[in-house]
Amino acid sequence: MRIVVLDGRGLNPGDLSYDCFRQFGPVTLYPRTDTQEQAIARIGDHEIVVVNKVPINEEVLSACPNIRLICVSATGYNVVDCDACARRGIPVTNVPAYGTAAVAQFTFALMLELCHRVGLHDALVHQGKWYQCETFCFWETPQMELGGKTIGIIGFGRIGQAVARLANAFDMHVLAYTRTMRPEGSALAEYVDLDTLLAKSDFVCLHCPLFPETEKMINEASIAKMKQGAMLINTSRGGLLDEKAVAEALTSGKLGGAAVDVVSQEPMDARNPLLTAPNCIITPHIAWAPIESRQRLLDCVVENIRSFLSGAPQNVVNL
Repeated sequence: MRIVVLDGRGLNPGDLSYDCFRQFGPVTLYPRTDTQEQAIARIGDHEIVVVNKVPINEEVLSACPNIRLICVSATGYNVVDCDACARRGIPVTNVPAYGTAAVAQFTFALMLELCHRVGLHDALVHQGKWYQCETFCFWETPQMELGGKTIGIIGFGRIGQAVARLANAFDMHVLAYTRTMRPEGSALAEYVDLDTLLAKSDFVCLHCPLFPETEKMINEASIAKMKQGAMLINTSRGGLLDEKAVAEALTSGKLGGAAVDVVSQEPMDARNPLLTAPNCIITPHIAWAPIESRQRLLDCVVENIRSFLSGAPQNVVNL
């Protein structure tokens, strides 16, 4: 079975090995693929396609009739036209749970950064501000405790629940809004409707997928329902935010701060309004990036291929 990896550098900048795929057959590896024409040429007659961000649409599928399996090396799979694959009987697999611990940890790293601005104060110390100070300490931004605050988690799957467990350890009150309420979630959070979550939360954290119904769900109208000075954290998908509305809310002070690891266009567009918004922390989509989580992701892609070849495919999202 011939395998092609279209954008291997995203998952593996050099600290992992794709040799694990060679047990299934010849492997062709491309660090990145930039155009649809490149994708078609590189897939050619390969039967298994491993992809992260390269779109696989009707045109690609029509031009590459030998495809038998598409493995998305991520949890989100909206880069693949799953319906078009289903019409052809091509399974599309994803990796559903590799980054739970890493993303939950990073969510709290962003929350704590909003509370303390550790990076800013480290920079100020290195600039000489502390040894020029007349008192034993100084701070440039208000400092905040998490204990007693309310966190609202939108999307309460594995990652949302992992964030809730951390929030409980910080003695926070946890609210959750989700399409599917499960008994195990009730032990971690209070289920509420979205309007209630927005109105009561000091921190609003997004952990839901990007679908047409969730696109720009944080917008001018939903921000208006939030507490004055509430903080917004997004480690899920950039398209969940109306970035212009978020930037305006930061400028007006309606939002006290925001921290995002994802934006609507990646790499980030230099014209993105969040770049110039006050009190906005932006990291370059690295919540998933610890080597431990990326190794789990790669291991799962291997198992997805193995299970497909054995006749019992797993993590199929379209059939």
